[in-house]
Amino acid sequence: MSHEINFTPNTAGVTDPKGFFANGVSADIRRKGNDRLDTGIVFSKTPCAAAGVFTKNRVKAAPVLLCESVLSSSKAIHGIIANSGNANACTGEQGKIDAKAMADQAATACEVAANSFLVCSTGRIGDLLPMDRISPAIAKSGAGIVAGDTDGESFSNCILTSDTRKKTCTATFEVDGKTVTLAGSAKGAGMIQPNMATMLAFITTDIAAESAELKTLLSEAVKHTFNAITVDGDMSTNDTVLVLANGESGVALCDETREAFKEALFLICDNLADKIVADGERITKVVELLISGADTEAGAESIARCIGNSLLVKTSWFGNDPNWGRLMDALGYADSEFDPERIDISYGEVPALVSGTPIPENKPKWKEVVSAKRFTIHINMHAGEANYRLRASDLTEGYVDFNKSE
Repeated sequence: MSHEINFTPNTAGVTDPKGFFANGVSADIRRKGNDRLDTGIVFSKTPCAAAGVFTKNRVKAAPVLLCESVLSSSKAIHGIIANSGNANACTGEQGKIDAKAMADQAATACEVAANSFLVCSTGRIGDLLPMDRISPAIAKSGAGIVAGDTDGESFSNCILTSDTRKKTCTATFEVDGKTVTLAGSAKGAGMIQPNMATMLAFITTDIAAESAELKTLLSEAVKHTFNAITVDGDMSTNDTVLVLANGESGVALCDETREAFKEALFLICDNLADKIVADGERITKVVELLISGADTEAGAESIARCIGNSLLVKTSWFGNDPNWGRLMDALGYADSEFDPERIDISYGEVPALVSGTPIPENKPKWKEVVSAKRFTIHINMHAGEANYRLRASDLTEGYVDFNKSE
């Protein structure tokens, strides 16, 4: 039995599913003397099944290590405490102590059992958390939650760093007159590279599920969404995608609902991943690379990544230059077997290369395509049956200027 998915791209975010509360407060973690939101809680009084996918970086931040440990214990989860402005990464033993303190303080503030909170941090690497500022903010956030105050937008804003806007979406489907809701809030703009990026994504749902199955479905969704984007090719220490399921819809994840849930989960992850690339630091272009006919899926992925992370390719996109020669050069050092004389390349629907032969008369049309803020490049390798999609961005002077110092 199929279930129609209703999807909305800009919403309140994680508070949309039944039984979830969230808010964001200011701890002035960045010490700017302002009231910028930087600390927040996502909470469900009903215990949740939970799953996560984390950075592949060998240098993992303290919150990542804590989340991995808590999730491996199979304990019920009540919420997430998150902060921006400080990554709590490369902070040694004190960083681990501080991450645990954040989790314990959030549980206490929300009046639930210890070890029932996950922790996420994002921001500058190498600085200890200002716990003298964060602890009162956690208490304030938790007190608001207990009082029933909820504001999904303030939570979505409190996790932002170099982002220019919040990133949220919601999906629903009906089962026997009951509504299942999934919603997400994410952050990310720089240090974005597959195997996740300096990004946090939080997904809540009121379906009833087992943590093991949530983990399987989340990993599948992440593979082709959050793990198929790049802005600058840098992999972060804090990348985290978490999903919490509290069961308050009265609908279970089972054979009847699994396909609808998978589709809704993919839509949430895909939309948030797209928003992360589109909000890349000082970018002007979002480019979808569609690789087809590769020898293997790994080969197709390698081709896409070599092109999407090439500085020469990315700067040509910024300059509105349809320089397919740079594409050929980049795919040439990918880990994939192919015959250069069989490759087709198109900008949108306009051929640039057919069976390795250039179509120079189409150059004005190529330039028109790459002058748009979003465009697609199709590359058929004619070497097999494997495909891969990667979302990438251009590279601008603004990116360099923004990142030359902190």
